[in-house]
Amino acid sequence: MPLSVAVLMDPISTIKIAKDTSFAMLLEAQRRGHALHYMEQGDLALRDGTPLARLAPLAVRKDPAGWYTLGERQWRDLREMDVVLMRKDPPVDAQFIYDTMVLDVAQRGGVQVVNDPQGLRDCNEKLFALAFPQCIAPTLVSRDAGELRRFVAEHGEVVLKPLDGMGGRGIFRVKAGDSNLNSMLETLLAGGMHGEGRHFTIAQKFIPAISAGDKRILLVDGEPVPYALARIPQGDEFRGNLAVGGRGEGVPLSERDRWIAAQVAPELRRRGLRFVGLDVIGDYLTEINVTSPTCVCELDAQFGLNIAGLLFDAIENVPA
Repeated sequence: MPLSVAVLMDPISTIKIAKDTSFAMLLEAQRRGHALHYMEQGDLALRDGTPLARLAPLAVRKDPAGWYTLGERQWRDLREMDVVLMRKDPPVDAQFIYDTMVLDVAQRGGVQVVNDPQGLRDCNEKLFALAFPQCIAPTLVSRDAGELRRFVAEHGEVVLKPLDGMGGRGIFRVKAGDSNLNSMLETLLAGGMHGEGRHFTIAQKFIPAISAGDKRILLVDGEPVPYALARIPQGDEFRGNLAVGGRGEGVPLSERDRWIAAQVAPELRRRGLRFVGLDVIGDYLTEINVTSPTCVCELDAQFGLNIAGLLFDAIENVPA
C-alpha cells in the first residue's frame, strides 16, 4: 500500500546525489510508489497541540543536472503522514532537540518517525558508545584539563575530539609529552576557570588499526548489512573520514564486527533506532551514529546492494 513519506533534511539543493544516503532513501521510496514530501528545519510548528509541517510535494530523479522537483509548500497536520524520515545532519543543538519534540507529538499520533525522536535526543553519537564498555577502547569524557592530561600520560597516545563534531572536524592525535597538548585542550574545552572547561571533550586511546580503516557498519532494525565501508586515511592524515579525504573500501564484516553489532542491537531496537551506523576501528566500537548515518551509496555500488530497500522493507512491515 502506498505510504505518505515526509523527509526532514538539509537543503536538497546542496546535496551530492552520487553519495547522499537520504537521496537513496527517497529514490527507493518513490520507486515503491510512495508519495514524497519535503521539509527543512524551519518548517515545523506546534499549534494548540497539533504538530504542523510546511510540506512540499517532492519528486526525485538520478540526474546530476536536476535531481528534484518541489511542489507548492503548504502547512499540514504532520499526522497526515505515514512516515517521517528524520535526516537532519548534526549538530544536535537546541533547535534540533526542539524539532524532535514536535516529531514526538506526530509519533504519538501514529506516524512512524525514523529514527525515534527520544532516541535521537538521548543517544549522543560519541557518548552512546560508552554504554557498551565491553566493546570500546579506554575512553575518558571530561571537562577537566588535568584529568585529560593524566589520561594522555597513562595511555601514551590518544585521540581527542569534541562531543558534538562530525566529519572529522576538531579531532586531534596527541602523544604524551607533546608541547601542543595544552593548546589542544584549551581549544576543545573552550575556556573555563581553574583548568575546567565549558565543553566536554573525549579522550580515546589511539587505535593503530586505523591504518586499515575506520569501518562504518550499517544496521537496519538491529540487523547488520553484511559489508562495511572501511574509510582509510590517506597520506599523512590519521583520520579516515570521507569528508577529510579518506578512501572508502568495502569489506565483509569480521566475526568481531558481528559480535559488536550483536552487543548493540537489542538496545537500538529498544530505543527505536532503526537505521544506525556503527564506527569500528580494529576491534573497538568508537561511535554510534543515529542522526543521519551515511555510506549507503558506496556500499550499494561496490556490492550490488539496496540498503534503502532493506529499510523500506522494515518500514512497510510495521502494522498500520
